[in-house]
Amino acid sequence: MALPDILPVEAFFDSPERAGASISPDGTRIAYLAPWKNRLNVWVRGVEDDSEARCVTADETRSVTGYHWTDDPRWLLYVQDAGGNEDWHLFRVDLDDPDAPAVDLTPYPPGVRTSIGQQRPDRPGKVLVQLNARELDRFDLVEIDISSGESTVLAENPGTVLDWLPGAEIYARSITEDGALELSRHDPATGELTPITTFTGDGHPIGINPFELDADGTGVWLGSYRDGDRALLARFDLTTGEESEVDSHPELDLDGDRRIAVQQSSPLIRDRASGRLLGVRYLGERQEIRALDDEFAEVLAKLDALSDGDLAGISRDDTGRRWVVSFTHDRDPGATWFYDHATGESRLLFRSYPHLDPESLAPMTPVTIPARDGLPLPSYLTLPVGVEPRGLPLVLLVHGGPWYRDSWGYSPEVQLLANRGYAVLQVNFRGSTGYGKRHLEAAIGELAGAMHDDLIDAADWAVEQGYADPERLAISGGSYGGYAALVGVTFTPDKFAAAVDYVGISDLVNFTRTLPPFARRGLIGNWYRYAGDPDVPEQRVDMLARSPITRVDRIRTPLLVAQGANDARVVQAESDNIVAALRARGVEVEYLVKEDEGHGFLNPENQIELHRAIERFFAAHLGGRSEAA
Repeated sequence: MALPDILPVEAFFDSPERAGASISPDGTRIAYLAPWKNRLNVWVRGVEDDSEARCVTADETRSVTGYHWTDDPRWLLYVQDAGGNEDWHLFRVDLDDPDAPAVDLTPYPPGVRTSIGQQRPDRPGKVLVQLNARELDRFDLVEIDISSGESTVLAENPGTVLDWLPGAEIYARSITEDGALELSRHDPATGELTPITTFTGDGHPIGINPFELDADGTGVWLGSYRDGDRALLARFDLTTGEESEVDSHPELDLDGDRRIAVQQSSPLIRDRASGRLLGVRYLGERQEIRALDDEFAEVLAKLDALSDGDLAGISRDDTGRRWVVSFTHDRDPGATWFYDHATGESRLLFRSYPHLDPESLAPMTPVTIPARDGLPLPSYLTLPVGVEPRGLPLVLLVHGGPWYRDSWGYSPEVQLLANRGYAVLQVNFRGSTGYGKRHLEAAIGELAGAMHDDLIDAADWAVEQGYADPERLAISGGSYGGYAALVGVTFTPDKFAAAVDYVGISDLVNFTRTLPPFARRGLIGNWYRYAGDPDVPEQRVDMLARSPITRVDRIRTPLLVAQGANDARVVQAESDNIVAALRARGVEVEYLVKEDEGHGFLNPENQIELHRAIERFFAAHLGGRSEAA
């Protein structure tokens, strides 16, 4: 047995050849993302023929990450920020004049950000966005005419509204002082908000997801626990105030929070033209979609037969005949298919990374690990192919959030590490979403406590099972995962042989105080509840005690730190302070800062540089393979 050939870092972290495809509402064209001048841009082709594919955006600075068809297939919309600062602008592309430059529909100064927006069938040619142009700490509801760019404020935020829910009537969501979610009706004549109901904030640290007006605007579809432990789909009637169950899974949670956290589509699969509910996504070890519409059930069976992966992106024309879908797979990323329900025709449009041979990549295996207090920890273990899985160097890869979760699917970071000979363990520690309210809320007050114990218990499990060498354990992660890596080297300094902190938190007090103004209103239900409120003296003391920056003198583990200079969520000072404190003690620490990145690196050359550095770092301290060796 032998490991497969070493694949270059670019094979995993360069831009995909194509990705993110969707079909136009009239079913005649397909849009997708593909490189142009080393940046992902939007391209458009015909459904039957891609010989005349055209690049319709021209961003040379930063990759475009998504786009949106409008009700008029002449126009495409997309959002873009500057260097990762998350000050999103909404741009319009004219497909009738593809050589014309994109038009910024929200030409506001730094600090103003907008959503990609949504359209209503009764308002053709208009797009609704939530925009903080009037006051940076509050978002108004604004309607923009796509053709002219003219904007109209439909609802002004009095300072209490978290976000808006627009339909035939406009509704507002606000956070109460105790962290509950209040739903109100907006009066267009007076601007006043009339409360309708309040939903408890329990089990909803990043809000209630999904939370969408139903097809006729008389109710709200929402994720709900309904006095149980599992998230299901419910409907709240806006007239009667009654909540009723729409659909549930006997074992799995509605896949709401995870999808919202990474800005994926809603777990609700809806008809693009009518808005009616077609299906619901649930997630366990793998995804399950429950069809709630007979016609969609027929289509779903045909789509599922196209791949042994999990159905990911779904788009359809307005007639429901033509579909373009993509699949999540642990070893075959981004396979995208066309399907015609009228003829039964299907064909593979592209694979995002055709140079990657699925047989040479490592399978991702679900495992459940018991925590020391008996809590089951759903996890994923990836073992390198071609070698005996005994006594391997292991990387404990910690997800962000912490209100996120790892799931089955392709990860370039995991596959790079497996190709270099490392076992990779991803743990859905307490506080991870998608495993019920009890699993989620077991994390309250447990940062650097039981949440870290879960990671240690998982690493010990891998050693006890014989997979991992106890002398060659590493911990690595981004955002909250970066905080977890820093906790690993400060609270358990003898456990790990190496650590990587990628845009991670080092000081919980500074982190909560430096979040952007628009983000602070929601803190009461998540960071304040789980970690503490820095304005309460005793809680501030506890937050500092759980912050790696106050234990930096205990670090003796080799450490690599990576940071985006424009990070709006975890400011650069979080990394600067750790690095400065270590260097003041004469402790060597590798530090990579990118001036054109924010909360995570996007541009391919930066991703490649980062993972080359990680590859060299782990090879030096864990003994794995390196491309340069």
